Parts: sequence; C-alpha cells; structure tokens
Amino acid sequence: MKKPLILLLVLGLGAGGWWFYRASHRGGGLEAGRLTLYGNIDVRLVNLAFEVSGRIAELPVAEGARVAPAQVLGRLDDQRLVQARDLARAQVDAQRAELGKRIAGIRPQELAKLRADLAAARAESVNAAHRAERAQEMLKRKLGSPQDAEDATAFAKAAAAAQLAGLESALASAQVNLDYATLVAPVGGIVQNRFLEVGDMASSDRPVYTIAITEPLWARLYLAEPDLGWVKPGQPARVMSDSFPGKSYPGWVGYIAPSAEFTPKQVQTTELRADLVYQARVYVCNPAGELRQGMPVTVVLDLRAAPLGQPGCAPGADAPTQSGVTALTHG
Repeated sequence: MKKPLILLLVLGLGAGGWWFYRASHRGGGLEAGRLTLYGNIDVRLVNLAFEVSGRIAELPVAEGARVAPAQVLGRLDDQRLVQARDLARAQVDAQRAELGKRIAGIRPQELAKLRADLAAARAESVNAAHRAERAQEMLKRKLGSPQDAEDATAFAKAAAAAQLAGLESALASAQVNLDYATLVAPVGGIVQNRFLEVGDMASSDRPVYTIAITEPLWARLYLAEPDLGWVKPGQPARVMSDSFPGKSYPGWVGYIAPSAEFTPKQVQTTELRADLVYQARVYVCNPAGELRQGMPVTVVLDLRAAPLGQPGCAPGADAPTQSGVTALTHG
C-alpha cells in the first residue's frame, strides 16, 4: 500500500520539478500582471539610389551622420539634363505661339471643341496644316465649299493643340528627370553605409546609401505558446538595456507572427531550441538615439493595460507610456 503512494509522490515531485525547470528557462516570466521577455534591438533599413543615370557630383553626407526627412544627400552632374529640359521648354514655347496664331479670334465654344478633339488629331498633326492650306486655296478658286475650309482650319488648330500637349508632356518628363538628379532622404535616420563616391557613375540599380531608420526601432522577441493568450497588438511595454541602467524606453507590441518556428539557436539553452515559439516585435521610441541594432534588451509588458488605439512616437499618437506601464519596475 505504501509503495504506490511513494511512487505517486515521486512522480508528482518529478512533474512539479520539470514544470518549474521549464518555467524558469522559458526566457521570460509571467507574474503580477506583467510578462518579462528578452530580445534584441533591430532596425529597418532603406537603400537609396538615384532615379536617373549620371556621374555623381556631390555626396555631402558621410557614414554615421544623422539625416532628416527631405535632406539632400547627393547630386549628379545635371548639365545634360538641364539642356534637355531647356530644349523641351523652347519647343513648348514655339508651339504655344503657333497655336496662338491658329486660334486667334476663335470663340470659347469652338476652342473647347478643339481641345476635346486632341486625341483624334494626333495622327493627322503632320498633314493637317497642308490640308487647311489646300482647302483655302480651293475655296479661292471656287473649287471647294466654305464648310470644307472651316473644317480643315479647325482640324489644323486641333492638330496644333495636340502637338502642344505632347511637347508639354515631354517638358514635364524632362523636369522630372532633372529633379531626380538630386537625391533626398525619404525618412529620418542614420547613414549606415555609403557605397559610392564623387565621380562614380550612378544608376537606379546601384544603391548610394543605406539608412537605418531609428524612430521607431523594434525589439525582436519570441513568445512561448502559453504566453500568446496574454499578449495583444498595441499593448504598452517598457524596454530596458544594460547599457543604460535605470532607464526605460516606452514601446508597444506591434507584431505577433501568425505561425510558429523553432527557437533560434541564439535564444537560451540547447534544450529550448527544439521548442516552437512565435516571433513578436515590440516597437520602441528612441528619441536620444541610444538604442542600437543588435543591443540585448529586457521587455516588460503590462498585461492589465488595454491595447493602445493608435500607438506611436509622433505627436498626436497614443503615448506608449499610458495605461500604467510606467508603474512597472525592473524587479
């Protein structure tokens, strides 16, 4: 009778010990309405290249520099592009003058009709003027009707307007190409790499810079399956780093993977590598630029707080420090 009781007691102690071991080696802890997790800081990278080809004339920004949105990062030698733009502008001006001659004195209603016929007139733009001249000559010789002359003249005006529209489109394209000779930062961040130098030939398939977006950063974490029911997108969080003891950074849960994966090798022990986990990202505000890629961090989630409606670091967004997350401590 005693042997079965002893056996049950041993099994119970073994199961409890196994559970305690698993809980203490999960890489996180669930207690007092908070979940502590561990991960590393990661950043998003943007590769920047010129939209047009040309020789680089200026690259004023070096690696490690902090850049702001719309800041100029480089310029190409744009002499050829300026000449192309100026030629297109001159052709537009000449065609506008030609069209002005043809529509002088025309009524607004007739001008609206001519503009509506631009698409149909493109194919006839070369021959339209000659047809009008022939019609006028035939009218003088009384070989054609006044209506024929009016139709031919109107058609010539529409063709001239169509040609003007095409030249204006070419001018707009030339101006866009000229604008693309200046490389600007689409977002703020830090220049992580500069691949080309002044004098190099640039093109759309040759990146010039890589910019690391520093606001917001995010911490890559891994959730065990039992923790999934507690963690929700938008949940407030605090992020702490050993590099800055006693300081925390506000954040929020931004992403939870829809599918499981095996625990990466760099996470915890060999025994845990066989477990299935879910990757999560906690976005964190980093206004002072203290957090850097790869930095190990501790993340504390406030499980009692409601998810933020519109979390973010920008003014007007829900502050990640709301809903009691500031009351959490390291302990």
